[in-house]
Amino acid sequence: MAGLPGFERDREFQKLVARRKDVDVTLAALELARDAEPDLEFGPILEWFDARGRELAGPVARARTERDALAELARGIAEQHGILGTEDAYARPEGSFLHRVIETRQGIPISLSVLYMAVAQRVGIDLRGVSTPMHFLARCETVDGAVFLDAYSGGRLLDPPECLAWISRIAGVSKASVRATLKPASPRTIVIRMLHNLKAVYARQEDWSAAWTVQRRLTALEPASYQERRDLALISLHARRPG
Repeated sequence: MAGLPGFERDREFQKLVARRKDVDVTLAALELARDAEPDLEFGPILEWFDARGRELAGPVARARTERDALAELARGIAEQHGILGTEDAYARPEGSFLHRVIETRQGIPISLSVLYMAVAQRVGIDLRGVSTPMHFLARCETVDGAVFLDAYSGGRLLDPPECLAWISRIAGVSKASVRATLKPASPRTIVIRMLHNLKAVYARQEDWSAAWTVQRRLTALEPASYQERRDLALISLHARRPG
């Protein structure tokens, strides 16, 4: 696959640009973090996920139900390792970067959900991201139906009616509007949402150089979007990259 200029190292991002389905969301998220820290090594972060998988393998295997297995997952991440959502994380780009979430034990809903998904994969739990309005969740299909996990709130588990009512209330939209968003999100949707979060943080900080890199990724993923092309032009001027 030909490299997209500036993103030649980013194999998962290249897959997204090519609209491939076989994207590792964990690695894609780390590729975004590497924009801020070019020397970032993925190996130690992946080993952290592997270690959590080894820790949780026993408790998850002993769980009586799939919901109990999810509760063990949340207990291991939120209680044992103290990784939770905080308001402060919204104000910093580090709140979106998996290695910084692990280091600071603070994150935003989407980065925390991706972290949970990575650990879940290692213990045989099929946890998928869910891109709802105003919040990001994870979803697991069980024999008793879907269970939603709110990683931001320490792995709180919600049944579909509870999730529907809660998201409808915090987002101020109808339940019918929310219902359509409760399906699993594609890797493409997840990465685009992560990029929009980063773009907003960098714009507030007036860090136009970092915003420019983020916007280039968004424009590469959505080349037909007038809004993304317009934003690339505006951010390029702020970043003194008019070409």
